[in-house]
Amino acid sequence: MNNCLKLSCPIKFAKKIFGKTDVPVVACVNLHGVIGKDSRMESGLNMQNVEPLLKRAFGIKNVKAVALTINSPGGSPVQSELIYNYIRELAEEKKIPVYTFAQDVAASGGYWLLVAGDEVYAHNSSIIGSIGVIFSGFGFVDLIKKIGIDRRIYTEGKNKAILDPFMPEESDNVEILKDAQRDVFESFKDLVRSRRGDKLKDSEDNLFTGAFWSGKKSVELGLVDGICDMRKKMKEKFGNKVEIVQITVKKGLLKSLLSEKSQLVESLISKVEERVSFNRFGL
Repeated sequence: MNNCLKLSCPIKFAKKIFGKTDVPVVACVNLHGVIGKDSRMESGLNMQNVEPLLKRAFGIKNVKAVALTINSPGGSPVQSELIYNYIRELAEEKKIPVYTFAQDVAASGGYWLLVAGDEVYAHNSSIIGSIGVIFSGFGFVDLIKKIGIDRRIYTEGKNKAILDPFMPEESDNVEILKDAQRDVFESFKDLVRSRRGDKLKDSEDNLFTGAFWSGKKSVELGLVDGICDMRKKMKEKFGNKVEIVQITVKKGLLKSLLSEKSQLVESLISKVEERVSFNRFGL
């Protein structure tokens, strides 16, 4: 029996399992990519494009559970929080358990999504953690002086142009950024505490440093519950006859009509930028 169905047509799906009242169904949603990143050609993970997938997953009649496979190096903390909140809202409203599974990476915002699971799993070689907040940029002050360029900028509000890469860095401006980062960091830590609680096996001084670990080590630290892939765990929970329904994105007509050349160029740019994010974790 093929244990993986694509929910591209609800009628076909109904016919597939019609009469099999004893067959448990699990909906699976893949949350893969940089969080918050989006383009005309490819979508990252954000509330706008994830919401309909989650709604479909939790809306399947008599679904026994929702499984989320996560492969993300993180990204926007706001979008991470929005997606996490929506997962938990649906889980509590529908009384449906959620199982999350890290693939290559569930770091930073990716780990934020991972802890949305009632049970959390990873592979031995998954990269887990990076509980922290980061901002990066460049400084071009000396460069523009060297080539004779004047920076002209006009604002209302003395801090409106803070961290402009073409202006000298000021300690007061850095402190504004650090204050904002601290607030986000505290929210991240509170979330991990609330979801993992007594399962955490190391001190916060070690866990909340932005460091990351292998899936195997993450089990020892209490960041995940165990090592297991999605299909094996769903069979353990619901039996070998379980039907795993993949909830996938339906491509719109507009995207399909765009030229192949334009699509290829933007896709390549998107992939390069995404690869830079994943490369932080050696992948």
